[in-house]
Amino acid sequence: MRRKSLKRVTSIALVGAMTASLLAGCGSDGGSKSASAKSSAHGGPYEDFLTIDVYDSQANFQGIQSGWFAKVVKDKFNMELNIIAPNVAGGGDTLYQTRSANGNLGDLILINADQNKLKDLVEADLVYDMTDLITDCDNLKQYSDAIEACSALAGKEGTWAVPSEITAGDPTDPSEATDPTNAPSLRWDVYKQIGYPEMSTLEDLLEVGKQMQEANPTSDSGKQTYMFSWFKDWDGAVMQNATGIAALYGYRFISGFALGKSDGTDVQSALDDDSAYVRALRFMYEANKAGLVDPESTTQNFDTLASKYTDGQVLYSLWPWLGAGYYNTTENMEAGKGFQSAVIDDMQCLGYGGSPQGKMTNTIMIGSKAQDPQRLADFIDWLYSPEGIEMSATQTGGACGPEGLTWEMGDDGQPKLTDFGVKAFVDIDDSLQVPDEWGGGTWKDGISALNYKAVGMTAKNQETGMCYNYQTWPDYIERTTSALKEDWADHYGVSIDTTAIEYLDSIGKALTEPGTNYAVPDYTTDMQTIKEQCGQVILEKSWQMAFASSDEEFNSLLKEMQDTCKGLGYDDVYEVDKANCEAQFAAFQESIDSAK
Repeated sequence: MRRKSLKRVTSIALVGAMTASLLAGCGSDGGSKSASAKSSAHGGPYEDFLTIDVYDSQANFQGIQSGWFAKVVKDKFNMELNIIAPNVAGGGDTLYQTRSANGNLGDLILINADQNKLKDLVEADLVYDMTDLITDCDNLKQYSDAIEACSALAGKEGTWAVPSEITAGDPTDPSEATDPTNAPSLRWDVYKQIGYPEMSTLEDLLEVGKQMQEANPTSDSGKQTYMFSWFKDWDGAVMQNATGIAALYGYRFISGFALGKSDGTDVQSALDDDSAYVRALRFMYEANKAGLVDPESTTQNFDTLASKYTDGQVLYSLWPWLGAGYYNTTENMEAGKGFQSAVIDDMQCLGYGGSPQGKMTNTIMIGSKAQDPQRLADFIDWLYSPEGIEMSATQTGGACGPEGLTWEMGDDGQPKLTDFGVKAFVDIDDSLQVPDEWGGGTWKDGISALNYKAVGMTAKNQETGMCYNYQTWPDYIERTTSALKEDWADHYGVSIDTTAIEYLDSIGKALTEPGTNYAVPDYTTDMQTIKEQCGQVILEKSWQMAFASSDEEFNSLLKEMQDTCKGLGYDDVYEVDKANCEAQFAAFQESIDSAK
């Protein structure tokens, strides 16, 4: 009953502070915008201009935020955001450990709170207690239960972190707008060109890939196409791209090296010969042997990969939002070109339900050395306001952007894209210039580099009833009805307004993981050390296996990975991970029962 017990945790400091109103930060304006949103540019409580160091574990950009989002931040808070991104700086924990050892991770910190992370940060005095700072933060007050549950992970009284993707409603309902987070997404026009061959298993994608490359050998700019292209930016203890393939069968790494199927029916060790992870690595190896993998996969970053999708150089997308977000322009879709989710007969692709208490895997907190903690608390409060949520737009689908620039409310009370919004979200024009009064530069470069979602993808503005995700709007759906989507709907025998997630769910090919507030408990110091050592071995060997030169080398690397890890004490760590995975399964069931 972990979910209910966490809601009963008493945080005297948080509740008392919210009622005592000790400080005047965050005031409100009709409950939708904080006092910071009302401040005149560079005036009021923000007289000194600040550069804020933002340690952001999810960011794919490093440097000073520019463009229209930078202008919003400067106008409202008289500050700029200097993004510090471990993904860009080489991945792994090196940057985290270095900055932590120096006693200053960042002024703002965006990182997971589970797996002992928040507790470690608080014990190391790297995080600021926000209790007194958010007394009048009306936006954050709406999420007090989620903040309380998240902060409890610190093991010390205080308000330490705010979770992401807080979602109202049934935690067993899909939180995605159009496609499951993990689904096989193909260049549909090329798939059509080769006759829509049926795929019984994952491995059938190899033959399909060969045919698709032969049918469409060059990209829009004349470069060689590849069925698959990988990247390393998001790797941790395992090869992240391989986990995206395992997720086609409902598996994810719930705890350490324990692969759990999100219906609670199976737990696997990453090192098992027949695990979903090893199956994914073997598939990647076979794909490379067949000439289907981009040879730059071992060296490129996410931005380079994204540019290849824009050019039509990659024919398969690990996640539906990736290929469609960069290639499905109005021009391409009207020509019948673009990415759509397809069916593999034995798949059960993984999606996620809403999380009423947010996701502990990505949270936002204030660093203990921050120059102006109140200003940063006001900024966080604004991120959770309707305006802040709207401003947290993404290039590949999500929040709707600034009212008046990308959208406006129609006379019928329904939001509609402006001409600019059509160019940004439908045409996906990477060169689209933002008017000077909105900050100038290109729309793409001005998008928030935080890569942070305060609320779930299908959350609604409580004041207007409008979903923040423009992809759900009737106006957007009408504008994107195209030859591409018509062909997809005709092929599967569904109506044109049917989403992929609706169709896949109706035929039993989608698996929605119920939202819970379960957090993986702490490892002991010894177990953590072993886990890190094993993770280094698994990650190194996984990439080598994916690009092995022969079956013999692949099998030899697999055995070497298994033997080395077991010699380090892998089995002891896995037993802990397996128990944690089973505890997560119990939380899943509780979430399902509570929704009945």
